[in-house]
Order: sequence, then C-alpha cells, then structure tokens
Amino acid sequence: MHFLPEDINQYVEQHSQQEPELLQKLQRETFQKILQPRMLSGHFQGRVLSMLAKLIRPKSILEIGTYTGYSALCLAEGMQTEGNLYTIDKNEELEDFQRKYFDLSPWGKQIHQYVGNALEIIPQIDVEFDLVFIDADKQNYPNYFDIILPKMKSGGVILSDNVLWSGKIVESVKKGDNDTKALLHYNKKINEDPRVETVLLPIRDGLTVTRVL
Repeated sequence: MHFLPEDINQYVEQHSQQEPELLQKLQRETFQKILQPRMLSGHFQGRVLSMLAKLIRPKSILEIGTYTGYSALCLAEGMQTEGNLYTIDKNEELEDFQRKYFDLSPWGKQIHQYVGNALEIIPQIDVEFDLVFIDADKQNYPNYFDIILPKMKSGGVILSDNVLWSGKIVESVKKGDNDTKALLHYNKKINEDPRVETVLLPIRDGLTVTRVL
C-alpha cells in the first residue's frame, strides 16, 4: 500500500539510493518463488530502514517477522562491526531461503535465525536491544511492545511496520477485523506511553519510529 500518488512515489524512489545488487536479486527471487511477495519491504522502505540503522549504529538488533530476509539485510547495513541481529519468523519453510541470502552477505555469521512464536523466543534471547523492527502478526503488536520494552537500551529505537494498515485505521472497523482493532490500540498505546516518544511516518503502509527514553 502506498499513500503517495504513483508518479510522486516513482520520483521518490528514483531520487533515493539504489538497493544493493544482492537485495535486487533477493527481491526478484521472492516475487518469482514465494507466496505473498508484497510482504517484502521493497526498495524505498528498505533504504529507509538502512538509513535509520546507519544513524543509530546498533550493536544488537531484533527483528520480528523475517519473511525472506530483505529487511534484515537492510538493517544489518548499519550494524556495528561486532554487532548481532536476531530475527524471528514462524514460517519454517522460509528458513533455508533466508539463510542463503544471509550467507551471501557480509553479515551471515552475525545474523541469528529463530523459528517459532516470538513471544516465547524473545525472553530466551539474553540481550538488550538498540534497535527493534516489528513486522509480524498485527494482533500481537501490543504484546510485542510490552515484552520488548524492558529489554531495550535507553535511547534505543523500535520501528513498527504497517501501522496505517491500508488506511483502515481511519475507516469504520468491520465486525471481526481484529487486525485493525489491534493496530488502533497499538498506535494509541505507544503514542501515550510516557516511557517512549513516537512519530508515525506515512511511508509505504505506515512506519512508526519509537525512541525509548
């Protein structure tokens, strides 16, 4: 979902840094072989993730929702030399696909994959995080925030994807639409929490940047 007119969106992409060749290859193979390829972050949002990571210079990164590994590699571009990235996904069928591209990158040994329920896995990772990217099941966004916040370093940043949810957050919520209900709750929750400061950016399908105080 893009909220900018198509010609403006094309101009933005044309005047933003191009993605590395490895990510271009990953994106092509995702669209050729993997279901729901639109879940992939894509060129512009990927460059935003890369730029934010380079500004933050994290030593420890957590990603909830690996998909095919595109966003993990974007975040890794800004990671410190001795840093580590921990990425979690519930789909075990994508694990080999992800690993192939991780190992083709400079950060293969620093990217640690986990398969399963993120709410169960995160407490087992004995690390304080500088940067977190949430891009998984929307109904658990509030739960992810609650479990992550105590593990964040002061000044750390939490990025949350799809928070505009194709514009559904400003429409009448349909009966049974639990994803939209959860995102409405989440957006309000992180905006009002005194332990953090938050800005919601209308990038792609909405990206929230939350800084831990």
